[in-house]
Amino acid sequence: MARIIVTGGAGFIGSALVRHLIDSGHDVLNFDKLTYAGDVRSVSSAADSPRYRFVRADICDARAVKAAIADFRPTRIMHLAAESHVDRSINGPGEFIHTNLIGTYTMLEAARAYWQQLGNAERDAFRFLHVSTDEVYGSLGEDGLFTETTPYDPSSPYSASKAGSDHLAKAWQRTFGLPVVVSNCSNNYGPFHFPEKLIPLTILNALDGRDLPVYGKGENVRDWLYVEDHARALDLIAERGRPGETYNVGGRNERRNIDVVHTICDLLDRLRPREGSHRDLVRFVTDRPGHDARYAIDATRLETELGWRAHEDFDSGIEKTVRWYLDNEWWWRPLRDRYDGERLGMVPAGNAPRAA
Repeated sequence: MARIIVTGGAGFIGSALVRHLIDSGHDVLNFDKLTYAGDVRSVSSAADSPRYRFVRADICDARAVKAAIADFRPTRIMHLAAESHVDRSINGPGEFIHTNLIGTYTMLEAARAYWQQLGNAERDAFRFLHVSTDEVYGSLGEDGLFTETTPYDPSSPYSASKAGSDHLAKAWQRTFGLPVVVSNCSNNYGPFHFPEKLIPLTILNALDGRDLPVYGKGENVRDWLYVEDHARALDLIAERGRPGETYNVGGRNERRNIDVVHTICDLLDRLRPREGSHRDLVRFVTDRPGHDARYAIDATRLETELGWRAHEDFDSGIEKTVRWYLDNEWWWRPLRDRYDGERLGMVPAGNAPRAA
């Protein structure tokens, strides 16, 4: 069994990965700063395991990172810690540049120093997985898919910061030989998702009888990936992926945003009925600046080389997700009290981009 440091392991995807790794018998050190979107309750099922440890620290803190690595002596580092919400990156890009670029640099340098002093067998076995997003590729037209060789074309401060961190990770592999693997995933959804993102925000607003905001006309398309399928993919990529390679992770579940919202409404009409349909709560709002039209992942490399398959399609995954939120108010209610769904990512009128 591997000894694995997971950065950002109290976040949405990170906590799913931690739970999966512990259930698979690995030793895990969860290294997380616990920002607004990090919650140790998301890994409460692993907290009592003798194979689980938690360190509250910042990936930009070189001393803390070095100490954690030296003490735990990992066979893998799986780097997920990042600022991740596009709208927040529009309001305040500085945190995204600092955490996603400086933090990734700090992790790579600490990993390189540790890796260089390992014995030959341990050096050969070591892996550093850098987890990223399909948003680095920019926007697709009506046809085509993102592949591992798609040129980078980020649109937001968030995706630009992740594109930069991807380039750092690949450069450390090419220049220093650090055995880095990179993954780029499509939109995740599932349990323990902070309620500012589309799916949990829609579910919780609908339960409260509040407006369901949809950007523009709701025609932007995303490829949806159930978070537990993603966790399995990350474990596989870190174990069997080839250093220097990129692996795209996608669910092959393209949906327009408005169709996602309508699906949630229809599920709630059945599972938690109200007077009238939940669809009556939908409200179209001013679009997000630089909103990419369509994302879609070609996961062929992951499927053919490593044998991964998604277990959930969108219909099965979204019903599991809605049911989870209905059954777990203990988790989301304190977060809802802290973030009640206010609009983020608005550009002041004087700074709005001009049409091309």
